Amino acid sequence: MKPRAVSICWLSTTILFTLFISRAWAFSINDVAKQAQDLAGKSFEAPKSNLPSQFREMKFADYQQIQFNHDKALWNKLKTPFKLEFYHQGMYFDTPIRVNEITASSVKEIKYNPDYFNFGPVKHEPETVKNLGFAGIKVLYPVNSADKNDEIVSMLGASYFRVIGKGQVYGLSARGLAIDTALPSGEEFPRFREFWVERPKQGDKHLVIYALLDSPRATGAYRFIVTPGRDTVVDVESKVFLRDKVGKLGVAPLTSMFLFGPNQPSPTLNFRPALHDSNGLSIHAGNGEWIWRPLNNPKHLAISTFIVEDPKGFGLLQRGRDFRDYEDLDDRYDLRPSGWVEPRGDWGKGKVELIEIPTADETNDNVVAFWTPDVLPDAKTPLVLNYRLRFTRDEDKLHSQDIAYVAATLRSIGDVKQSNLIREPDGSVAFLVDFVGPVLKKLNANAPVASQISIGDNGEMVENNVRYNPVTKGWRLTVRFKVKDDKKPVEVRAALISGEKTLSETWSYQLPANE
Repeated sequence: MKPRAVSICWLSTTILFTLFISRAWAFSINDVAKQAQDLAGKSFEAPKSNLPSQFREMKFADYQQIQFNHDKALWNKLKTPFKLEFYHQGMYFDTPIRVNEITASSVKEIKYNPDYFNFGPVKHEPETVKNLGFAGIKVLYPVNSADKNDEIVSMLGASYFRVIGKGQVYGLSARGLAIDTALPSGEEFPRFREFWVERPKQGDKHLVIYALLDSPRATGAYRFIVTPGRDTVVDVESKVFLRDKVGKLGVAPLTSMFLFGPNQPSPTLNFRPALHDSNGLSIHAGNGEWIWRPLNNPKHLAISTFIVEDPKGFGLLQRGRDFRDYEDLDDRYDLRPSGWVEPRGDWGKGKVELIEIPTADETNDNVVAFWTPDVLPDAKTPLVLNYRLRFTRDEDKLHSQDIAYVAATLRSIGDVKQSNLIREPDGSVAFLVDFVGPVLKKLNANAPVASQISIGDNGEMVENNVRYNPVTKGWRLTVRFKVKDDKKPVEVRAALISGEKTLSETWSYQLPANE
């Protein structure tokens, strides 16, 4: 009996020891949150650049020449579809970030090595790069075909990251946090200073990334679960600590580009009908209302605010997936994803804010959208908000099937058909809005569909009519109005109704000031 008792005792000790080890290495967002909270209790230390001048002053075309050697990718020899690669420092990506790998038994830093990179034609002395570092990370996964690794996640610069799914190309960006965007005091750009990436197991269909965020007035801990597919989905857990007061805190920010489109045609002749990464802000409010705000490229900074308590979703969408909508063989705007935020739990009182900044070309992201809470926590209490980010080309599937949505917003000079059938401009502005969706396809062409419309004090209504569109099997709203003061914007809202029933989302448009 004695040996048996000793054997059982040894087995119990082994189990306890194994459990202790697994718990010791069970890395979680709380480990990052502890660091974020500790940082928040200290004064901010600005990161110091270690870049030699030749790398800091290089042009973007030169920076693009520095490529990661694919055969050096992390997990190359593991039986997992995920691979991890890195960005080199250069240009304004001038401070190194720390990257760690989480395994079943350890957390270990991935050390920078210049041998990981092919510098191409970029001339440099080996001594100048041996002590540099990584600027960001990228995730590869065979999302389009089993025999090719595609880059699906890029995390580079401040707290920016871009994500794509099957058949998509990079377009809009997401961010960890936005602070004081478009305020006179100037925007603060928090940065991810450190990443931890879980080594994926053979059968894993997702990848887990942790990030530590830091800035003069905020710190944060983030957990990203990336699940690739036709829609690539990123589940986000966040805990934000405030070092100091902020004027505006932007949660789940999306950043995009809008240069021109049918609602605001190009001022110069261009073969492309539209040039944008997104063409509208969509909001699913807590009260169930759907709102569509077409984007503009205004002449002056424009800020639109939508009071939304406990939002069900919001995002910057790319509506219009036909190549003919863009006619661009190089940049393929028809393949750029929409970004959709789905809050988890109740976010409370707040607002969705849309910021539109003038831009002269497509190289500048000039559109920002985020949710901002009405009440911010004190320095000792983290703001805990979780959400899902969806990157999709199937925008119609985001919407409730019983609500029609805006497929197109077309702008024109307002005119009147004369007795000789020639159209004569009358000084008004015309918008034609096409509503589509399953709920409209079910209706007879003679159904009593009307519009519910309102216009701000700076506009005078001239025409408002709705007619069946046999091509889209939907309805087209035509609205014309005269602007009283072209130095001020005009706000217009419209929706389709049938009797007491609302048939569509709300088309909410702002005609920018013309000065």
